[in-house]
Amino acid sequence: MYQLYYYPNNASLAPHFLLHHMKLDYELLLVDKQSNSQKSPDYLKLNPAGRIPTLVNNGIALFESPAICIHLCEQHPEYGLIPALGNKARPLFFQWLTYLNNTLQAELMVRYYPHRHTNDEKTIPNVIAAQDDRIADALAVLDKQLAGKTYLLGEKLTACDFFLFMLAEWSLPIKKSPLHFSHLAGYLKRLSQHPTVTSVCKIEKIDLSPFQ
Repeated sequence: MYQLYYYPNNASLAPHFLLHHMKLDYELLLVDKQSNSQKSPDYLKLNPAGRIPTLVNNGIALFESPAICIHLCEQHPEYGLIPALGNKARPLFFQWLTYLNNTLQAELMVRYYPHRHTNDEKTIPNVIAAQDDRIADALAVLDKQLAGKTYLLGEKLTACDFFLFMLAEWSLPIKKSPLHFSHLAGYLKRLSQHPTVTSVCKIEKIDLSPFQ
């Protein structure tokens, strides 16, 4: 059994999508961010970074959401959520997953935690405004990639799509949200109706109505 240490609508959402989609045997273990449980001594033994998520299986504790996603896909290749070795789409999978994590997610983190990036509280509104522009730029790149495609890599669903949906949900409050981009908005509407997305969002109490 897999154990996923999670918090609703957190970076654990993408691994949660994968566990559910692949019908794996898993247990959800809530890490209460409200009480800062991710910094507790017991949790830090599993995840020294003190962040969410952590996946535990066969005595191995793995952290960082993209790493967990790649591991799950490679452990269960029969579900086709990562292109096989030798497939020309495989490097593109890693390209887009890295872009989502290192660019879009990184910009979102600055936007939602601006106090970590300035020592002058008066500049926080400027940080937020600047980040809204940077996030919109990242979303525009994704919108262009989705033109004429059903999924991010083409016509086949991959873990990248679940990861993008997670970040798109976080991006809804941004001044120029994902729904301002025609290709991205249509893609998110379709994905919001996927059985895995609807089921997991129901479990985590995430409102999908903005996408519909």
